[in-house]
Formats: sequence, C-alpha cells, structure tokens
Amino acid sequence: MKKASQKTEQEGSGSIRRRLLRVKVLLPLAFVLAALLLFVIVRQMSGLLAWQQEAERWQGEGEMEFSQISCYLPVDQKVGINQIYTFRNSAMKKLEEASVDLNEQVMMLDAWSTVGKANASTALGKGEASVIAVGGSFFDFHPLRLLSGDYIRESDLMHDRVLLDEELAWLLFGGTDLQGMQLQLNGVTFVVAGVIQREQDFASKLAYTAGMGLYMSYDAWLTLNSDAAIDCYEFVLAEPVKGFALGVAREKFPVGSGEILCNTTRYSYGNLMDVMLQYGKRSMQTQGIVYPYWENAARCIDSWAGLCTFLATLLLIYPLIVLVIAVIRLFRYGREKLEDDWIPAARDTAEEAIRVRQRRRWEKKHGVHEK
Repeated sequence: MKKASQKTEQEGSGSIRRRLLRVKVLLPLAFVLAALLLFVIVRQMSGLLAWQQEAERWQGEGEMEFSQISCYLPVDQKVGINQIYTFRNSAMKKLEEASVDLNEQVMMLDAWSTVGKANASTALGKGEASVIAVGGSFFDFHPLRLLSGDYIRESDLMHDRVLLDEELAWLLFGGTDLQGMQLQLNGVTFVVAGVIQREQDFASKLAYTAGMGLYMSYDAWLTLNSDAAIDCYEFVLAEPVKGFALGVAREKFPVGSGEILCNTTRYSYGNLMDVMLQYGKRSMQTQGIVYPYWENAARCIDSWAGLCTFLATLLLIYPLIVLVIAVIRLFRYGREKLEDDWIPAARDTAEEAIRVRQRRRWEKKHGVHEK
C-alpha cells in the first residue's frame, strides 16, 4: 500500500510538472500570437484612408521613392496661390541641387484646399452647404467614389463646375445622376460636374460633421469669398534621400506656427509609439489650427493604431523575458556541459590518440609489428 501511495504521489507530482511546463510554453506563445494579431490590426488600419497613400500610387513601379507631406496653417496665418507657386519652384530647385533628373518623370504633385459655407439652391430645394474649395490635383490625393459624372480639375477651362455629395444632391435635385444640371451658390450659377459618396470608413464617418456639402474650384470660391485663403496644402515629392521632402517643407513652405506632417511614415512603429507617449499632450491644440475632416480621421486612426502598437509591445515583454531567461539557462547548461563532459572527453580522446601515435612510432622504430 505504501509503495502504491508513493507511486500515486509521484504520478501526481509529474502531472503537475507537465502542466506547469505547458503553461510556461503556451502562455508566452499566446502573448506572441496576441501581439501579432494587434500588429495585423494596425496594418489594416494604416490602409483605411486612401488619401494617405498617394505617394505609393504616384511612385507606381518606379525606382524613385516619394513622400507625402501635409501642411496645416492656423486660422490667422493662411497662404495664397502665389506662395504655393513659389514653394513649387523652391522644391524643384532643391531637387536639382540633389542631382535629381527632372526630365525623367514628374517629381512633384500637389493640392490645396480651404473650407467655408454657401447657400445652395435650385427650383426643387435649397439649404446651406459646406464648401471644400480645392486646387491642384486634389482628387488624386482624395479619390472619392463617384456616383455619377466626373471630378473637377485644375486644368478645366471653366471653373464653374461643382461636385455635390449625395445628401446635397438629393436635397437640391432629388437624385444623383445630375451631370450638367445647374444650381445657385450665393446667387451665382454653377454646373454640376458629378456626385460623390463620402468615405465609408469608421474614422471618416466620425470626423465628418459638416453636413451636406460640395467641392468647388478654389479660384471659383474666391469669386464668392474674396477673403478666402488656403489652410491645407498637400504634396508628394521625390525622396532621393530619407527625409528630403519633409526637410524641404520645413525649410521652404511658409507654415508659420502651423504643422507639417509626413503621411508616408505616419504608421511607422516609432511614430505610433510617440502618439501613445504624448497621448495627453497630443490632445491639446494650442496652434489655432482647424484640421480638415480627413486629418481628424487620420488622427483618430493614429490613436487606435498607437494603442494597439503599445499593447502589442507590452504583450511581447513577457515572452522576451522568458526567452532571455531560457537563453541564459541554455548558456549555463552548455558551459557546465562543456566544462564537465565535453572538454574532459575531448581531452581524454586527444590524449589517447597521442598515446596511440607514440606507440606506433615506437613499434615502427623497434621493428615490432602488431599481429
């Protein structure tokens, strides 16, 4: 009975040890898998906003890398078209100084915008509409889904076309197939170029709070509001060396007390960790900048992606500690094994080999041969 009891105790003790071993192995593995899942989520979130991926689209399969920069100006420090053109020239000169061949491909793409309000009306309806006045290649940066018609472009001969969102289209016309239809904005006649659907991702839906609205040419907006000025400037620029485009923006663009951001590296590990480390401070706005809704959407995703990155990093600390401890133990085991077993065994083998060679030389010298 005593032996049976001891055997049962040993089996129970062995079972506990096996369970503990499984926990020691499976728990770090679970932490690693959870961290990887969070990094996958961050990866998915980083691709939600199409407007942040213009540098990749512009680069295509070319070898030259590009960076996408956003410049946001405070409400009392806006810029005009002349300053945009001056910056373009400065950027091209910087590329020439960096020995970039400007004839190889177009090395820069830009867009600008500002916001306002206008009274929109037709024979069927009227209401106040939010206006986003745009210039340059705005819809290359912001490829909103077209429900009908076409985008407005800087190259249009006439700047009297507007792009309605779905809500305003239904109010003014009762439908969305409206290309060529006319409407009044503050009493001035404009033509509908098309109708767009606003972004459907969760961040943009949260960020866009301006209600029904439209897009129109910045030049046309100046005819309705002569005091209008650009408060958002976006550009894609060739990146012959890392940080080139951001450096050009900081040196040459008249941002004043505004903010310059690099969207290309926005979701890098370092940037996302900075978002979390500056979480409280980042929520304080002291520069007088009114961000467009697309930037507010990006900042929303920044916060979630930063949180996921931070949690993933925390989850990896425990497996890393376990790995370090395992490596140290393995090193100690290897050293002890080396000192206690392998080195003595190797020494004995070497000494035996030496003795065998010495004996053979002695036998050969004295004419003694093994039978």
